[in-house]
Amino acid sequence: MRNAPSLVILAAGMGSRYGGLKQLDTFGPNGETIIDYSVYDAIRAGFSKIVFVIRKSLEQEFIETILAKLPTSISVELAFQDISKVPGNVSIPETRRKPWGTGHAVWTVGGQVNEPFAVINADDFYGFAAFQQMADFLKNTDTSANLPAWCLSGYALVNTLSKNGTVSRGLCKVNEENKLLSVRELKEIERNENEIVANLPEGKKLTLTGQEIVSMNFWGFTPAIFPILNKYLAQFLEKYATSEKDEFYLSEAVNQMLMEKRASVQVLISSDQWMGVTYPEDKMEVKQQLAELIARGAYPSKLWENAVN
Repeated sequence: MRNAPSLVILAAGMGSRYGGLKQLDTFGPNGETIIDYSVYDAIRAGFSKIVFVIRKSLEQEFIETILAKLPTSISVELAFQDISKVPGNVSIPETRRKPWGTGHAVWTVGGQVNEPFAVINADDFYGFAAFQQMADFLKNTDTSANLPAWCLSGYALVNTLSKNGTVSRGLCKVNEENKLLSVRELKEIERNENEIVANLPEGKKLTLTGQEIVSMNFWGFTPAIFPILNKYLAQFLEKYATSEKDEFYLSEAVNQMLMEKRASVQVLISSDQWMGVTYPEDKMEVKQQLAELIARGAYPSKLWENAVN
């Protein structure tokens, strides 16, 4: 094994549409969070370290709810996404409450991650096969390559929609070798009676088939991304430092890197079952799907009961 990869879990989101902290909500039969299942799968796949990106105000609750039950066999660190922690001497308005987005969250861990690493959302369930694919890629990636080789776990759009409202997804354009050519963030995708449409900002609608490959923010990187993110984030803040809502999206940063030929990204098509919660009404369906996986033997009923400490 050339590299023992780390896993960065983005858990600083506000959960505005969900109406609460999705990252700490329970979905398993014995109080398991979605994070618990992700860490469980990551350990099985060969990840050696977990870095949680959280807000400082969540630290104690996060330690009690998540960290206290994790096995000591896995290295765990916290990184704090702070609105005022940005490159350069930028003045941030005191009225800003919303975190700066997924790109800023990954930038935050730059001083803590020196090995190939994956990035996931705290409130998305990706499935063990996706973690295994990701770990295998990262273990064998060349960290000294002139053109960094990264990857993305891709899912069919139709398998990532909510029955309860619109969702945001990164629409991927790939070539015949499943290399990522571009990723476009679509923020209002919904399934109507007969079609799937994305509502575009200019008032237009984009009709989709559902078979398009989308990003669920499960990326694989090398540390080469950090100086590029630093540059892009500084450029973003030159325009939006006084904004109260604009975000620095990881997908948009990667798209810019692709346009500038700073890296290549292999799309790993996942056949696994993705699950997630955008709205409170999504919770029951996720609980039912987890119960089915447990009944099939994919996970133990008590996830950490036999964990190695």
